[in-house]
Amino acid sequence: MTTIYLVRHGQASFGAESYDKLSPNGEQQAKLLGQYLDDILKEAPYVVAGSMQRHQQTAKICLAECFPESEIVTIPAWNEFNHQQVFAQYEPRFNQPELLKADVAQHENPRAYLSKIFEGAIERWTGGDYHHEYEESWPEFKARVENGLQHLCDELANTQPRYAVVFTSGGVISVAVGKLLGLSPEKTFALNWAIANTSLTTLRLVGNEAQLLSLNEHHFIKAKQPDLLTWI
Repeated sequence: MTTIYLVRHGQASFGAESYDKLSPNGEQQAKLLGQYLDDILKEAPYVVAGSMQRHQQTAKICLAECFPESEIVTIPAWNEFNHQQVFAQYEPRFNQPELLKADVAQHENPRAYLSKIFEGAIERWTGGDYHHEYEESWPEFKARVENGLQHLCDELANTQPRYAVVFTSGGVISVAVGKLLGLSPEKTFALNWAIANTSLTTLRLVGNEAQLLSLNEHHFIKAKQPDLLTWI
């Protein structure tokens, strides 16, 4: 029976001109994840990653700590939605990421403020009235992730590796879990906001169908370097 680990990438560069790059914290998180996988996996896994820089960086740094010979199979279906466009369509000023970062930094509770913006932006994106305004609409993103998950399950059912590790993003993981649990868009993206960087969400493959075993495991960071825990 195959166990699938969905990994959210390490902390990226929030507010920078290019978000799609690991921060120094993100690099350290990926190393800790690799050390943890070295402890819990008994053999080399089948490895998949989205094509985004933060996915590839997280995968390479992680695997260097545990299974350096593993090949990374790059599959764009595991890429995140365009969160910067989703923010910008909600508030045009946020087309410049540094303005969003500056607004967040000015608030007494930055995480709560960013959460409010995120909820509003996601509500607009998923609500149904504005699908035509996005490069990838919510229905298109949802279908892409669900099809990507099923394709992976079908492939693993044929090849039957003991483990598979997928390096992806919080929105993708949330949609995959939402599909398995039958969640609404609102509850799906409430999960997204809670998923820590380099956390593990674990699925068990039964036939060619995935079942959820665990969500958002990040104790391996909390136990060793709790100051490295991040959610943005």
